[in-house]
Amino acid sequence: MQQLSEQQIVRRNALNEILAMGINPYPAEAFEVTTDSAAIRACFDSEPDRFTNVSIAGRLMMIRDMGKACFAELQDERGRIQLYIKRDEICPGEDKGLYDQLFKRLSDIGDFFGARGYVFRTKVGELSIHVVELRMLSKSLHPLPVVKTDADGKVHDAFTDPEQRYRHRYVDLIVNPQVREIFVRRSHMIQEMRNFFNSRGWLEVETPVLQNIHGGAAARPFHTHHNALDIPLFLRIANELYLKRLIVGGYSGVYEIGKMFRNEGMDRTHNPEFTSMEIYVAYKDYLWMMDMVEEMLEFVVEKVCGRRQIEISGHTIRFEKPFRRISMLDAIREFGSLEVEGKSEAELRTMCRNANIQVDASMGWGKLIDELFSELVEPHLIQPTYIMDYPLEMTPLAKKHRSKDGLVERFELYVNGKEIANAYTELNDPLDQRQRFEEQLKLAARGDEEAMAMDEDFLLALEYGMPPTSGLGIGIDRLAMLLTGQEAIQEVLLFPQMKPVAG
Repeated sequence: MQQLSEQQIVRRNALNEILAMGINPYPAEAFEVTTDSAAIRACFDSEPDRFTNVSIAGRLMMIRDMGKACFAELQDERGRIQLYIKRDEICPGEDKGLYDQLFKRLSDIGDFFGARGYVFRTKVGELSIHVVELRMLSKSLHPLPVVKTDADGKVHDAFTDPEQRYRHRYVDLIVNPQVREIFVRRSHMIQEMRNFFNSRGWLEVETPVLQNIHGGAAARPFHTHHNALDIPLFLRIANELYLKRLIVGGYSGVYEIGKMFRNEGMDRTHNPEFTSMEIYVAYKDYLWMMDMVEEMLEFVVEKVCGRRQIEISGHTIRFEKPFRRISMLDAIREFGSLEVEGKSEAELRTMCRNANIQVDASMGWGKLIDELFSELVEPHLIQPTYIMDYPLEMTPLAKKHRSKDGLVERFELYVNGKEIANAYTELNDPLDQRQRFEEQLKLAARGDEEAMAMDEDFLLALEYGMPPTSGLGIGIDRLAMLLTGQEAIQEVLLFPQMKPVAG
């Protein structure tokens, strides 16, 4: 049985009294809204005639009783606006119950009301709505956290516990309106990315989330089961192999923005369910893709932020081309003072141990290089930087480098010490691709849980012929972190994954 707090009991008693008055606190009828708080603040002084008869709705956030009148504050999606309510105007004649009982005594912070009236400025200049009609739209049965600010605007006693904010995001959005702006900006970012791609004629598509074979990335999958077909399935770790099938099918450019699922650790930059954008364009290579990404990010950042610079972690980051380009091996040499080119697996393992990097027997040559890079280089990559030309073993879906043995044509874009994008000149040789998959199977046999599986249908698609292609993946969540100035991925996910509360 639900255990109610004293405040919850008070609110339920108020609900019963409202029902006894013959008022439905959850009416089914629509309430027409003609404006919002932001429109009033933006346009009233220049267009006062627009606001002589307005209708607004929102959540009650403050009541200041003045006897036969009161001031209240209503919060809608765009902000807050003050209401001025006189008893004799909203309750003509002898019936004063709506004001004295419903509004003054039985309403609570968090209740939804609709108000109709006209906009004016008070004697102290505060924009307000003089209410002539008031209607309860929804009764709140659970009290909101109290938010207090001092004279300097510093918040005290707010709903600031990150774990509770993530668990109860709906409350976070109510009492911390600035959080809502993070997700407005995230949505704007995704829309501008779509605008950029669509303007170039590339097609947005959808590919399966449930897949027979987990492929397209090195990651541990989530397992599930299809009852009707009685087969095991995986939640996708990437959509790459399906999108490349569409290039085989004749599309010149396709992209998808969607959820990926990786059964891995969680931290400030990783969530097991995340959003990725992947795009594949025929007759291009990874050098062309670098130019395109620079142009696209300049466009998106300027549209969303109003300029091509952002401030985060004490850094001013400039999204202005050209971005720096440096090979992975050269970056380890520059930032880690280590020469890894030509070293054996045993020598790399020793380098990792000397750098206090944990290694195990499942890690091959490429994985050890990656571990050294992550530890010694990534934190230094603050301004947008392309890390190029990765070891072949690390990238079984990329084409071999045209001039450097043992490497592939791949780049990752790093900003503020984090990977934002990953791209290849795509491997379109079916025989080479089969051999790469076979090498992945050997790594899996050594215990590498992130090794790729053999995908015979994808190999068949390549045998029909795929044109030269470049592909790109961008982590939408991490890009949103940058463009909203957030340090943790949970701040840009409306509902991040959380461990259930016991009991």
